[in-house]
Amino acid sequence: MKGLQKAVIDYVSMRRTLGYKLKDAARLLSDFVAFCKEQGAEHITIPLALQWAQRTPARPAEWARRLTCVRCFARYWSATDPQTQIPPWSLLPHRPSRARPYLYTDKEIRQLLEAAQRIGGLPGLTYYCLLGLLSVTGLRMGEVLNLRTKDVDLAQGVLVIVGAKFGKTRLVPIHASTQKALSKYVRDRDRAFGKNVSYFFVSRRGNRLDGGQVRRTFYRLSREVGLRGPTASHGPRLHDFRHLFAARALLSWYRSGQDVERRLPVLSTYLGHGHVSDTYWYLTICPELMGLVVNRLEKHWEASP
Repeated sequence: MKGLQKAVIDYVSMRRTLGYKLKDAARLLSDFVAFCKEQGAEHITIPLALQWAQRTPARPAEWARRLTCVRCFARYWSATDPQTQIPPWSLLPHRPSRARPYLYTDKEIRQLLEAAQRIGGLPGLTYYCLLGLLSVTGLRMGEVLNLRTKDVDLAQGVLVIVGAKFGKTRLVPIHASTQKALSKYVRDRDRAFGKNVSYFFVSRRGNRLDGGQVRRTFYRLSREVGLRGPTASHGPRLHDFRHLFAARALLSWYRSGQDVERRLPVLSTYLGHGHVSDTYWYLTICPELMGLVVNRLEKHWEASP
């Protein structure tokens, strides 16, 4: 299997240019290539891939991830080596389970925002605006933390989300009330650090907020308002603001009688999903939403000849 190591480098590079991050692919595939050499293999085979995938003591989910990595590379390498065997999807199947979303109430969001304000000073205003922005835009936390000052146009009410998941860039409009709150934050931030800060939301030192610190602060605020127990390791997450935004958008469309099927791609684009199928998942996260979906489906059946 000459040139296999170079092929791994080319494969990973090519996939990354398409927007895939492939954080562990280069390391895993390099290890797989070394394993193939140890075995004296001349071609990638299904038994070889299966043996390597299960080589380490890990959970079935990790075995499936390792085999998927080889599977995708084998499909690429088969164009060079026709004797390459591509492991079928039926081998080591595993469907990752999604965390059950928590849908905040308006009261709970207000309590979190009030708790953030009680931090005081610019840090309190920072967390107030950050949590508020997450709740009204459905952005990923990483997208909010990576917002640069040049990406936020408060005059036009538009955020530019650059290099998000899958390498996409998109425009996200914001409401006038959000513009007003963020404008106040900008005035206080610039008064403290000047107008040359790189990131929109900054730490006490004027640098980009640390994701770990943001989560720890959120957990503390959640415990303060009763969303988490004093020692609870699980509970509502920052990412649940995104779920809430999507669920509310869908509920609003169903209640107003709009054609949700036609509008789903709009929501998918707004949220920055790679596939519209990811957006369809939101139809299942809320009992009321499921009820509306079923009700509309029943009416469609009744109207059918």
